[in-house]
Amino acid sequence: MSDSEAREAALDDALAALGSVVVAFSGGVDSAYLAVRAHRVLGRRALAVTADSPSLADEQRRTAVELARDFGFAHRVIATSEMDDPRYRRNEADRCYYCKSELFRHLGPLAAREGFAHVAYGLIADDLTDYRPGRRAADEAGARSPMADAGLTKADVRVLSRALGLPTWDRPSSPCLSSRIPYGTAVTFGVLRQVEAAEAAVRALGLREFRVRHLGATARVEIASDELQALDPARRDAVAAAVRAAGYEEAVIDPEGYRRGRLNEALRVVVAST
Repeated sequence: MSDSEAREAALDDALAALGSVVVAFSGGVDSAYLAVRAHRVLGRRALAVTADSPSLADEQRRTAVELARDFGFAHRVIATSEMDDPRYRRNEADRCYYCKSELFRHLGPLAAREGFAHVAYGLIADDLTDYRPGRRAADEAGARSPMADAGLTKADVRVLSRALGLPTWDRPSSPCLSSRIPYGTAVTFGVLRQVEAAEAAVRALGLREFRVRHLGATARVEIASDELQALDPARRDAVAAAVRAAGYEEAVIDPEGYRRGRLNEALRVVVAST
């Protein structure tokens, strides 16, 4: 048994011990794996729930629905209203806390109402070293993180997802659209739709791992290093044109490329200097 398989066995044991569970399911790499494992272990005693809000891209919503259909697990889509909270719209460093608070405000009562013993979400071991204000909301709500408890890393999840036949196994991480907006810049419906349109246009050009960062009238396009190096001048021009077509006056391709957690780097600098 490989290390990844051993951690999967630990996850299955943890899920079995929960008895029944509602899984917060965004359609991303980690939550998709958790939803499938919960279904394999618990069957009808597991329910995957997708929170539909303006910060969830249409493509990711469709992915969640398709995965539930193709893998046969119980799934429900509910509406959440984090945009009604001015603290969320202000987009300060704790924005994710208010988002997750809204999510668990719905999932907890849903679980209690329908006889599920617990709520679980897709935190993994890698996340324990990153700035994750949403964890505080999860802890306050009593939500469980069985993958992190089992020591599963992103590498584990990808290997094990591939073994399960999950199409998400090699997909880039997919945080909400609000993560493209720098802290301190207000989250609005218009900005979210503009970012979504820009990213859809770039994706249509064949790029897989990137972010379109909203900087007012300018968008900064961060592309994973391997794809960035392969971009010839014509494709660079096409990317910039696609982003401008979404409503930006200027589109800049970042020469440093994309890296996970970049939005939080400024926070680490502040913390380190205090």
